[in-house]
Amino acid sequence: MIAGVSTACLYPKPLEESLYDLAVNGVSNVEIFVNTHSELKKNFAYSVANLLKRFDVKCASVHPFTCENEQIMFFSDYERRLDDILEYYRYFFRFMNIVGAEYFVFHGAKSVRSTEFFCERYSRLYRLGKEFGVTTALENVARCTSASSAFVRDVAKMLGNEFAFVLDTKQAVRAGENPFSFLDAAGDRTVHVHISDSGELGDCLLIGRGRFDFKRFFAKLGALNPDCSVILELYRSGFGGISDLLSSYNKLTNMIKEQNL
Repeated sequence: MIAGVSTACLYPKPLEESLYDLAVNGVSNVEIFVNTHSELKKNFAYSVANLLKRFDVKCASVHPFTCENEQIMFFSDYERRLDDILEYYRYFFRFMNIVGAEYFVFHGAKSVRSTEFFCERYSRLYRLGKEFGVTTALENVARCTSASSAFVRDVAKMLGNEFAFVLDTKQAVRAGENPFSFLDAAGDRTVHVHISDSGELGDCLLIGRGRFDFKRFFAKLGALNPDCSVILELYRSGFGGISDLLSSYNKLTNMIKEQNL
């Protein structure tokens, strides 16, 4: 396992400035949140790749700004929308190839008429991603069908090896689920984690501000997928400045090192 930080933590600071701030302060693994279409252009992508190379930073994953449109574009009965969004997502996959990212974060449906229908549409995107050598991973999100660990379990069972999962601990808590239930549901198809602390003060806290059982969590995650990236993802209102992020990142790194021993 390896710790990292999402550029989304510093939103609305521009992507390249967020990435620079993390890289110059020693963060060695990141998730890049692409915020708008112009950031998908080749010249911009290569500038991001050069920044990553300059500081020897790995980009584990990419999160799209289009996630709020995924319901209408992927899960309606209007086939042309699906064709168009699949064509558009090639821009994200090309960006990922340039910056060296492996996992693409997908929120999916807010409602869907059947699990089978969801799986058919997800599979189309998953297979397209594989043409670029990247893996599309469903994230549990409280406002989406993926908020349910039972739904994730059903999808994982239906799709088998054509499925990957991103566990977001704060979204699990927000949906009234136990994050460990999602590890049980997705098993070794859990390839990526968005992590934060949680407790009486909230569901998206700096590491050490809550009561989340990190030791137990990392033990279970490590047994399922020892190569998983664990990305700190906090809302900007949840911390004071870059020093807070670095402190939490360092705590995560140390906890993971202890687990890996």
